[in-house]
Amino acid sequence: MADWKKLGTATAGLCLVLTLVSGCGWRQLIPTATTTQAVQTEQTVPTAAPTTQPIPETTQPAPTEPQPETFLLTFVGDCTFGTNQVNAYAEYGFTKTVGQDYGYPFRNVADYVNTDDGTFLNLEGPLCDEGNPVQKKHTFRGPTEYGSILTENSIQAVTVANNHAFDYGQTGYDSTLAVLEEVGIPYVQRDSSVLLTLEGGLKVGLYGMVYYLLDVQDMTQEIQALREQGAELVIVAPHWGTEGSYRPTQEQIDVGHAAIDAGADIVWGSHPHVLQPVEEYGDGVIFYSLGNFSFGGNGYPQDFDTALIQQEVIRQSDGSISLGQRTLVPASVSSVSDRNNYQPTPYDPGSEAYDRVMSKLDGTFQGPNLQISG
Repeated sequence: MADWKKLGTATAGLCLVLTLVSGCGWRQLIPTATTTQAVQTEQTVPTAAPTTQPIPETTQPAPTEPQPETFLLTFVGDCTFGTNQVNAYAEYGFTKTVGQDYGYPFRNVADYVNTDDGTFLNLEGPLCDEGNPVQKKHTFRGPTEYGSILTENSIQAVTVANNHAFDYGQTGYDSTLAVLEEVGIPYVQRDSSVLLTLEGGLKVGLYGMVYYLLDVQDMTQEIQALREQGAELVIVAPHWGTEGSYRPTQEQIDVGHAAIDAGADIVWGSHPHVLQPVEEYGDGVIFYSLGNFSFGGNGYPQDFDTALIQQEVIRQSDGSISLGQRTLVPASVSSVSDRNNYQPTPYDPGSEAYDRVMSKLDGTFQGPNLQISG
């Protein structure tokens, strides 16, 4: 009996303990689903303690070095946008061939002249609609509307310092200058200079001279004057040498060297009607002759070879100017082989004609000179 009383007392004590712990009876020890969810939520989504994120340091980019500016200039030879009176209306003459298609003469070299910063050519013959030719064997003339050939083909400047500028006397010459001014093409006359600024901002000084008055002293003074006027690049354009000769005369060499010594950067020669070598001299370069280009003065030339030269000009961050890469583009004066159709066309690299032109430009050509009269 005493044992049962002890058991009852122990059971009552255990119930009292459970009641004190749970605050309820036995059934309160089994949590409901809601209670379990609440407990799980508290365990899986703890409250994060606030943290302080470091502020990233801001750094200024390192200053970049000023990059040099580059300009690309293209040089070609003699261009006669017309012909002599005898062939003025010939079926294969310049006027009948070109008509009013002003883009025609440079169409096959458009990739060069339309993508550079300046194209320069020798305008060999007047642009005039009236007047009489002077008494000489070869006189050339083109209509005034052919000033549009220059603007249509992105020509930046021309020289009229040559022996055909006065083929129609003062009247023809004055007409030519009026056409150039009307279409906005800068030009240089014989024994004079002009300062022009290309669209890219390069200031170019251009001095023209002719073979019957190659005055080194005047040339030197003009080069220095162009520098004082702000010319960054100086080009001397002499009309010189012997017609038909693939080799420069000693006078050409002496005057060309003197021009570079006086401060010119490029000497760009014309008149021989054939190609002559390119010579690097001092800090400059001499193109002794680039021959004919779109040349209406001869429908059946003895030599079809010509070339474009593209010269890179580099302006450093300090403003100094130097010559960069040079590209020689051998070409024919015509896009057909049996006659001159006045549409210069590049030769295929590696062809016999291409290599022949390169030999004329590097001075290794061994062929005989041409015999050109008058």
